[in-house]
Formats: sequence, structure tokens, C-alpha cells
Amino acid sequence: MKFYLGDIVRLRKAHPCGSTDWEVMRVGADFRIKCLGCGRVLLISRSKFEKSVKQVVSRSGGEE
Repeated sequence: MKFYLGDIVRLRKAHPCGSTDWEVMRVGADFRIKCLGCGRVLLISRSKFEKSVKQVVSRSGGEE
């Protein structure tokens, strides 16, 4: 599955703040994601990110 900057994704586990929705801020070997509940920013590996994504809530304009 392809991910683009600005995508909103829903992860399997909730963040401690209670939100499950995250914004993709960086794409590559690592992903930088921002919690839409509290604004916390995380940097996680591609493999861990792809396993934890439940669904893509909305796509940014980068889709072909």
C-alpha cells in the first residue's frame, strides 16, 4: 500500500491520549506521524508502521 504526505491513517492501537487517527508527515524508510488528538510526533520504521495501520481515513492530493 502506498502512503502520501498528509494522509490521515487509523492505527490498530489507541494512543494514550485516546486518539487512533494520525497524520503522515514523512514517508520513506521511516515514517513521521503526528497524533491528531494531542499533537505528539513519532518517528517509526516502515515495517512497524505498515503492520499497525488499520485503514486510511483520508487521502491527500498526492494520489495518482
